[in-house]
Amino acid sequence: MRRLPVYLLLDCSGSMYGEPIEAVKNGVQVLVSTLRQDPYALETAYLSIITFDSSAKQVTPLTELSAFQQPNIEANGCTALGEALSLLATKVDEEVTKTTAEQKGDWKPLVFIMTDGVPTDDLNKGLSEFKKRKFGMVVACAAGQGADTSVLKQITECVVQLDTADSATIKSFFKWVSASVSAGSMKVEDTGTDVGTMSELPPPPPEVNIVV
Repeated sequence: MRRLPVYLLLDCSGSMYGEPIEAVKNGVQVLVSTLRQDPYALETAYLSIITFDSSAKQVTPLTELSAFQQPNIEANGCTALGEALSLLATKVDEEVTKTTAEQKGDWKPLVFIMTDGVPTDDLNKGLSEFKKRKFGMVVACAAGQGADTSVLKQITECVVQLDTADSATIKSFFKWVSASVSAGSMKVEDTGTDVGTMSELPPPPPEVNIVV
């Protein structure tokens, strides 16, 4: 069974304290419960969560949706986005089955990054590790006006911005992520090809602006 790995990289720095981090927790819950109602996603999508504050940690290893447990997410510290990208590269090497002559491996991972600030560590080190791996679709989300979209553009072409980091907007973003994972699951099952471009995802809601 070829899995569709989905990695969420979530900013849990101090500036996310209060309403934004609560919205992220709710967003993850809604994401999982929505995908559990989708037979394609339930069969194919596996979810991992990496959080980053002053350091990065994988709070949920790559897990099938039916067994997913809500991790404990709290806001404090700085924004170690570079370290989060390094950790993502390491975990993809460990968790994603590669295609060989003998077997078809997993689909290329979908990655959704959400941050409300700018990296406080060395982004380039993590970025170079990240760039050595193959991903299907990488979407970076700038939550609110404190995030620098030009930094996110170094990670991926697909950058979206939320005008505010409040609960309604963050909820819209997670709804769109779940719709995107559903679309990705359906695509790999129906066509046998990876998801690679924004045009293959559902159009984002009005709160989620595509940065060109």
